[in-house]
Amino acid sequence: MHNRVTLFLCGDVMTGRGVDQVLPFPGHPRLYEPSIDSAIGYVELAEQASGPIPRPVEFSYIWGDALHELQREEPQAKVINLETTITRSDTPCQDKDIHYRMSPENIGCLTAAGIDCCVLANNHMLDWGIPGLFDTLHALDKTGIKHAGAGHNLREARAPAILEIGAGRRVIVFSLGSISSGIPAEWSAQKDRPGLYVVETARGDPVRSLAKKIGEVKRKGDVVIVSIHWGENWGYKIPPAQRTLAHRFVDETEVDIVHGHSSHHVKAIEVYKGRLILYGCGDFFNDYEGIQGYESFRGDLGLMYFADVDPWSRRLLDLRMIPTQVRHFRVNSGSEVDSKWLEDLFDREGKRFGTRVNRSVENVLALQWT
Repeated sequence: MHNRVTLFLCGDVMTGRGVDQVLPFPGHPRLYEPSIDSAIGYVELAEQASGPIPRPVEFSYIWGDALHELQREEPQAKVINLETTITRSDTPCQDKDIHYRMSPENIGCLTAAGIDCCVLANNHMLDWGIPGLFDTLHALDKTGIKHAGAGHNLREARAPAILEIGAGRRVIVFSLGSISSGIPAEWSAQKDRPGLYVVETARGDPVRSLAKKIGEVKRKGDVVIVSIHWGENWGYKIPPAQRTLAHRFVDETEVDIVHGHSSHHVKAIEVYKGRLILYGCGDFFNDYEGIQGYESFRGDLGLMYFADVDPWSRRLLDLRMIPTQVRHFRVNSGSEVDSKWLEDLFDREGKRFGTRVNRSVENVLALQWT
């Protein structure tokens, strides 16, 4: 419909390490972690928890049941937070214990789902240094996947991804990162230095700078997404600073959706002045299967967020969320029990924001707001 743009959003997508080892073109499994030195160890952990994983798998394998949902919903744009460098570099960042990488030849796992845009301003994009970042940018450009949040200099890192969705309409995606998510300040791009668009290191007021940039590129009928990697991995608290920043994005810029991520589990949702604010989308895909700790947060559960936005009024029309669970390094449909667990979570955490969800017989969660 002319007055409705449907978007697919999700949280962190990590296709490196153990996942890379089961794809058709695995890179070297060497790791530089304190407790494990081979990515194959993560495959073994997952198999101990859930049973054998076939090797190699087709590129489409990891998306599993999500592919059917994408075909059914037919979103005009698919945006993910790619939390993996695409490189064969073997020189890790010395100041980090965990490093994610996927072989460039395995980028077919992104094209298999028709991903349109990867946001890159996160705390793993320079795990393998500047060479790893350059390899990632090259791999995405070569494949035609748009990206935002990282570049050869600050101008590139701040530049949005512009997605043409037909009928002269566009989706414009900005990607920002916060040091609160674990991004080292020195990863920040500068005028003559490669890196990421980091909020705290930006000169001047980042909200005003963003408003100016949006004003330069936005046309009437465009949908604007600000995707931001912020906050800690665990916990449901929404820091006041995050809420203030999200509200300023809405109040002072022409942002239609604030797409927040970094938490390993889903968090509360707010609709502020008709604009969608996702404070934490949770992990969507990773190789954490079988890793112990924080089980009460159900980090194995993810969501496919399908948001309908009116590009003219710039208001949220509908948000449908489809529960998923990662098992066997594959996205599987969430069970009725899992969906009920997420329903209860959203109703509990959404009270202070005036949001709750309705769960259908198909286990789709529909956001309700006041």
